[in-house]
Amino acid sequence: MGKRKRKQFQPAQMAATNGVEAGGSDTFVTPQGQEMPAALEKYWRQRYNFFWRFDEGIEIDEEGWYSVTPEAIAEDTAERIAQLHNPQPRHNQQRPPKKKQQCVSDFGRICIVEAFCGVGGNAIKFAEWCEHVIAIDIDPGRLEMARHNAEIYGVADRIEFILGDFYQLAPMLKADVVFMSPPWGGPEYLGAEVFDLNKMPFHSAQEWLDRARMVSKNIVYFMPKNCDPVQLADLYPGAPCEIELNYTNGFLKAVTAYYNDVALSDEGRCKTTDRRVYRRPGHSKPITD
Repeated sequence: MGKRKRKQFQPAQMAATNGVEAGGSDTFVTPQGQEMPAALEKYWRQRYNFFWRFDEGIEIDEEGWYSVTPEAIAEDTAERIAQLHNPQPRHNQQRPPKKKQQCVSDFGRICIVEAFCGVGGNAIKFAEWCEHVIAIDIDPGRLEMARHNAEIYGVADRIEFILGDFYQLAPMLKADVVFMSPPWGGPEYLGAEVFDLNKMPFHSAQEWLDRARMVSKNIVYFMPKNCDPVQLADLYPGAPCEIELNYTNGFLKAVTAYYNDVALSDEGRCKTTDRRVYRRPGHSKPITD
């Protein structure tokens, strides 16, 4: 498996962590007076890494804290997928306008299905870069949080929110790209030396991918950092594949697999890419050094 090094980004500054008070033995209290489970404190301290507009009213439930994608990674993935329609060097790109009635840049004319939208971290970034997003979640409360958060970012009009089970809906959907990050089983997945793709909750990684192929041949799979890249590549035999190692703040956070037209590799080959992204507080896009 070849390995191609991409441009290094500087480590991110840590989110502000002062002002947190101790609550009960199993809770902590935020400066706003909100009491939260102690297990979520480390995620709350990284809140601006998940949503840089967090203080404007972002809503996240307990599962959302565990599962939301760091915003820098979500942005980078969305920008890359947007190139599918009209590939061009990233430094020449500009984000499409947020209003449907305005002219959308050619590279943004993509319809993408997000199979498990959660509280909307990825869907928001897809909507900033792509013309149409179909965001699916099986939990009605989490889907409403995603809609609310998308409104804060001003992109809710570009997202079609669907309450349902992607596994059941897939045969009825068509899109240019499918992005999916199925349930990993909570933070306990970190306890395994290697995350077994055949032992995921509800369905195996192979079953999820086969379902996604009913929607599009172009699939982006966001998976735990301790999964086996070879096992990921083997899910789609014969398809071009790129395995991207996603870093923020200098730490490996996840692994993303790109298949077919969204993969930057030759036919039938798999490459591993080291991708490091950085977000300066107050900026909505990853920036280079």
